[in-house]
Amino acid sequence: MVRAGAKRRPGERPRAPSSRLPPERRVEELKKKISAVLYRFIRFMVWVFYPRTGVEGLDFLPEEPCLVVGNHAQMHGPIACELYFPGAHSTWCAGEMMHLREVPDYAFHDFWRDKPRSVRWLFRLFSYLIAPISVCVFNNARCVGVYHDMRIMTTFRETIGKLKAGERIIIFPEHDAPGNGLLWEFQDRFVDMARLYYRQTGKALLFVPLYVAPALRTMYLGAPLRYDPSAPADAERERIARGLSRAITGLARALPRHRVVPYRPMPKKRYPYNKNE
Repeated sequence: MVRAGAKRRPGERPRAPSSRLPPERRVEELKKKISAVLYRFIRFMVWVFYPRTGVEGLDFLPEEPCLVVGNHAQMHGPIACELYFPGAHSTWCAGEMMHLREVPDYAFHDFWRDKPRSVRWLFRLFSYLIAPISVCVFNNARCVGVYHDMRIMTTFRETIGKLKAGERIIIFPEHDAPGNGLLWEFQDRFVDMARLYYRQTGKALLFVPLYVAPALRTMYLGAPLRYDPSAPADAERERIARGLSRAITGLARALPRHRVVPYRPMPKKRYPYNKNE
């Protein structure tokens, strides 16, 4: 049934009322609604208990779409950006955390593989318990799933689509390779997004460095780097990734003395300081 005064476009099929949907479709729609409500509750609770986080250096944030690249600071980076980063944005996340069957192995390996052997079984169990919550959160938050298999093309398409729509994409590229004492080494394939974006739009993307400082309850933005589409791809990966790492380290060292939250979980007494006394 079409509402009075509403016009249906040529070839458009009328929507079936929800009561006429197949049972399995109705169940799926109900699950999505429950998931969305649960996510809003979780997000609200995190907002209540997570420290308020400011953003400095907004003059460095361009009006145009860009890639914002920061230190992960364990879960602080994604949480602070989801709650307090300004404007329309989406964050790259581990795609495995969006799929119920993939969460346990990924979470155990990424978060808890270094736990003492005597309690490792407990964290293995916990990785299964958090799977439904993970799927709820990452599928309802402003996330783009990142994969390391053929599904990476989905990541590229979704990211390009969001950039074209005017969003900023936030990326935390640290990985399991110790770096300069404050940051861990950056993976550099995220830089290829700029080449794909240039091919489709003719525009050279900006990369904006972001330092997340939970101890200071602030995120700091720095001067952006613009992608050079005329340079070889390998050279640009290295230039952009290293330049961003240096810029974020510089932002950290310029601040009052504080402990830097590292990429890998470790006892807080081992967190490095941003500078010597």
